[in-house]
Amino acid sequence: MAQVFINGARDEPNVREFDGLDSSIQELIHAATEARKLAYCPYSNFAVGAALRTSDGTIYTGCNIENGAYATTICAERTAAVKAVSEGKRDFVACAVVAQQDNGFTTPCGVCRQFLSEFVNGQDIPLYAAKPSNLPLRVLCTSVLQLLPNGFSFSNGK
Repeated sequence: MAQVFINGARDEPNVREFDGLDSSIQELIHAATEARKLAYCPYSNFAVGAALRTSDGTIYTGCNIENGAYATTICAERTAAVKAVSEGKRDFVACAVVAQQDNGFTTPCGVCRQFLSEFVNGQDIPLYAAKPSNLPLRVLCTSVLQLLPNGFSFSNGK
């Protein structure tokens, strides 16, 4: 059977059409798309937006913010998470990431995967990766723990 590539990624069972997703997931992806427009990325020109939904339904957004001293750059996912945690929200129930990458989908970097895993609270967090355009829009549907199996935590080893 031939592989089908849509939006630069192999069309696998975990890749879905945007229009077929629940409206709450669509809302989260739209929020990440809007956050991406605020990215400060003069060095890489690679804008990323993220949105996190908390257990009370609140959506926190973030964009990547670069710095000439690269180590001080903060990714969109951590920006959104820091905003939520700084307002007392730690129960994340879903995350969306939007970025334009020619081949495949952009998922959180290793640092962001580890950062988000801190807040799974015994339950995985669904993660949706999409591109800001390209129709028909396809979405990679995965989760934090699928992207970071065996991540570091105090419960599985110090």
